[in-house]
Amino acid sequence: MALSFSDIAQAARGLGLDPCIIKAVVEVESGGSGFLPDGRTKILFEGHVFWKELQRRGIDPAPLASKYPNVIYPKWDRSRYKGGAAEWERLHIAASVNKDAALCSASWGLFQIMGFNHRACGFGSVQAFVDAQGESEAKQLESFCAFMRSEGLVLFLTGLDWAGFARRYNGPGYAANQYDVKMRKAYERCKAAGV
Repeated sequence: MALSFSDIAQAARGLGLDPCIIKAVVEVESGGSGFLPDGRTKILFEGHVFWKELQRRGIDPAPLASKYPNVIYPKWDRSRYKGGAAEWERLHIAASVNKDAALCSASWGLFQIMGFNHRACGFGSVQAFVDAQGESEAKQLESFCAFMRSEGLVLFLTGLDWAGFARRYNGPGYAANQYDVKMRKAYERCKAAGV
């Protein structure tokens, strides 16, 4: 079931935020939906993160990269994205190499939180996090709120510091992708609509 604006408003009150702020994050991160038309969780698989996750587990990714060039690579590369349901195909290939590392290397749901952040979202394992993201958009919102609190990100949004938030939420490439600009504009649209 899709989140309503009142669901977002209730969560926003709990964080001390304007609901339009959370709505802006949702719009930019996932286009407003946490699920694909086929019912699976919306994901984006990051092969450069998978590279690091394999290394963290003592697996050398270099020899595997030639066998799986679209899922294992050392640097961020937008051209490797397939989008939509095809991201699940990439995830399944990665999971055949190492399941936990693969789940940690995708971003999940409405808020596109990376699997490696599962503990910051209140989950003891990446599988528990993934299961919750697949349950409902409400669970995705709960995960986002826990993540915001544990990572100290509420302060940036309270002050409408979109660049500060995007730098920490989206990583160092946030400016190239204009996450801060997109979120600010989405927020302004929401406010202008008088929601």
